[in-house]
Amino acid sequence: RDRYMGSRFVSFHPKMTDAQPQQQNNKFGSDDLERVWNILSLLFKPHPWHGIEIGPRAPQIVVTFLEVVPTDTLKYEMHKSSGYLTLDRPQRYSSLCPANYGFIPQTLCGPAVAARCAKATGRTSIKGDGDALDICVLSEKTIAHGDLLCKAIVIGGFRMIDGDEADDKIIAVLEGDHVYKNFKDVSELPGDVFDRLRHYFLTYKQVPATSGQKVVVEIPEVYGREEALEVIRASIDDYEKEYPHLKATLKQTLGRHLLSPVPETTATTVAASSPTPTTEGQS
Repeated sequence: RDRYMGSRFVSFHPKMTDAQPQQQNNKFGSDDLERVWNILSLLFKPHPWHGIEIGPRAPQIVVTFLEVVPTDTLKYEMHKSSGYLTLDRPQRYSSLCPANYGFIPQTLCGPAVAARCAKATGRTSIKGDGDALDICVLSEKTIAHGDLLCKAIVIGGFRMIDGDEADDKIIAVLEGDHVYKNFKDVSELPGDVFDRLRHYFLTYKQVPATSGQKVVVEIPEVYGREEALEVIRASIDDYEKEYPHLKATLKQTLGRHLLSPVPETTATTVAASSPTPTTEGQS
């Protein structure tokens, strides 16, 4: 930190100068936090769930992280801790996901989403699955692979229950897609398009009856654009309640450490340990 109190830090905090390193303003405001947040996003790859914004036009148009595309014969998922896309499992049967599939950053399928599912279905034991809100993005074009971001226009969704967990799937169209751009609501889609999506999610976890495993997946309701927007809003509320500390912790940490006065003993130690500048010709 002490070596960072030089010219590079001045560009972030203009009130500081090299000549007056201890006379900075110790108030660390929201503008300062946003600037640091932006700097960190340039230096490090953001976590696709927590470090990427949902977008200024949400919930109508959302930034989406794609994990799987229709040509994938392997199931990929985001590793929650690291944010890397990991190989979850090979697709066991010939059924492949009929749409680009991923999740909406900074959302969570939690209590608020579960409450909407419980109210709509009359089931009282529903809970959220604890993951980001899933989304299917329809497009005429073939996207070669996942692990990328796109912008998607929300047109509806379906309420899926996996065991006793709400696992809603938002349906959207790729922004700018020349074939799907005119669809404003899921009710306008050709029946075969939605039937393929519904069939895939009802069957992709099925295993042979001889295995002894019983997987219960239900889709009790299909909803249009307006309900989909409400589900996204609920998932944003769930996320903010589950992860309220991310930026607040960053602000507190930077305010306490990065902008605190440099102790004289520390500054002296750093200066003493730094190599003495030499001019050309000196040994």
